[in-house]
Amino acid sequence: MKKILRSVSAALIATVLMLSPVFTVDVSAASKSDEDPVVLRVCNWEEYIDEGDWDEEETIDLVSGDIFGENSLVEDFEEWYYETYGVRVVVEYSNFGTNEDLYNMLTIGDVYDLICPSEYMIMKLMSENMLEPLSEEFFDEDNELNYYINGVSPYIRNIFETHDINGVTWDRYAAGYMWGITGFVYNPEEISEEEAATWKLFENTDYRRQITIKDNVRDSYFSSVGALNSELLTSEEFLNDPDYAMNLQDIMNDVSDEMIDAVQDYLQKIRNNMYSFETDSGKADMITGKVVANYQWSGDAVYTMDQAEEDDYYLNFAVPVESTNVYFDGWVMLKKGISEDSRKKQAAEAFINFLSRPDNVVRNMYYIGYTSCISGGEDSRVFEYLDWNYGADEDEEDAVEYSVAHFFASEGDDPEDYVLTVPEEQLSRQLIAQYPSEEILQRASIMIYFDKEANEKINKMWIRVRCFNLNSVPVVIPVAAGLLILAGIVFLMLKKFKKR
Repeated sequence: MKKILRSVSAALIATVLMLSPVFTVDVSAASKSDEDPVVLRVCNWEEYIDEGDWDEEETIDLVSGDIFGENSLVEDFEEWYYETYGVRVVVEYSNFGTNEDLYNMLTIGDVYDLICPSEYMIMKLMSENMLEPLSEEFFDEDNELNYYINGVSPYIRNIFETHDINGVTWDRYAAGYMWGITGFVYNPEEISEEEAATWKLFENTDYRRQITIKDNVRDSYFSSVGALNSELLTSEEFLNDPDYAMNLQDIMNDVSDEMIDAVQDYLQKIRNNMYSFETDSGKADMITGKVVANYQWSGDAVYTMDQAEEDDYYLNFAVPVESTNVYFDGWVMLKKGISEDSRKKQAAEAFINFLSRPDNVVRNMYYIGYTSCISGGEDSRVFEYLDWNYGADEDEEDAVEYSVAHFFASEGDDPEDYVLTVPEEQLSRQLIAQYPSEEILQRASIMIYFDKEANEKINKMWIRVRCFNLNSVPVVIPVAAGLLILAGIVFLMLKKFKKR
């Protein structure tokens, strides 16, 4: 019956159109208005975007106006995109736990349009030709909707534009989201800053079973290399070398067979001095006082210090004198997901830009505790938020000046415009973790991408470290095992001889 009705309707429409040419139908307009929504598949770290539902007292009252998270940023993006482009977009949002989990998800066939891996995984995906390049329009600074390119920190932008994979710079494929450094959250009542500010803390037997280390091969490898090269990295000759930055990166990313073996020996040596290898539990262990120092990413370090402070328990943050790792997570589009679909690509780039809008940057930083790659450009709200968080009260006695010009100031800006007056204690607490000083960043190095051969060697080393530690086995155990095996062989031989 439905087929008959459709046929009759079609015939009537055709007759009307022939008899009345004045009543034309704009087919293109009709199809545009009835166009299916764009489905954008986004995969991000867990709890790594503002989910809204703030309490009224959480309102951030900046000089430029209040900022408040009522809905999730995903929901707000869907509404903003329709209002801006007249097209509905539906975001299918999902999470991953580690970079390796994400890569495994991609290799078994999961398909996403936009993902947010860390720097070394971005390099790996670039090298394997899995990424869709950002469009030329994305870099148009005259487009007021391009919040990313108009607001990304000059410091971050320089990193992306001066590092490459196979001759292609990172910025052609990746847009920075959050960034930070690594160091130690520590209890200043139990351990001194001098003791905490070195990778050699791992081997300090004064704090046996009171220190944690990261349960992933990249971070543990990096910190071990720093500890093994501590004397060289802090020597005057090395520090004053004109090629210091490049030499530092080369050393901290050394994957020679000799260094891999040395790191394995070092990790097996120190593991008995550690409280645990951990990924997320270190924050709680610090807050509850189970450990005195926790090797941590700066974003989680800020969270740990904030939570402890709620119970009047004050923790500090120290950056190793040898080096630190500057890490970042960035948005990249997957070639398999975008699949030459211009509507998807526009929506994916718009999602990056929406999250880079300064008010949304502030919402994200407040909600997740990490530091955005966006400084805001001519929009002052990100800097205002920093002052809102850490600025000293007018009657603060122990206040000092702290410059963040290296992160905020563009060419032609006056660096003095980016000097904060802060409580002196913040020079060893949350502020230094969120916005490290220029001096700290000078000894920061990036974890570069390791090729397949190096990765295989390091992963095998890590399995030997995590699954079996020969150094922790008392001599009596292998001796006893050998005697048991020998006794078994003798028993079988005697049994066989008896039968004969």
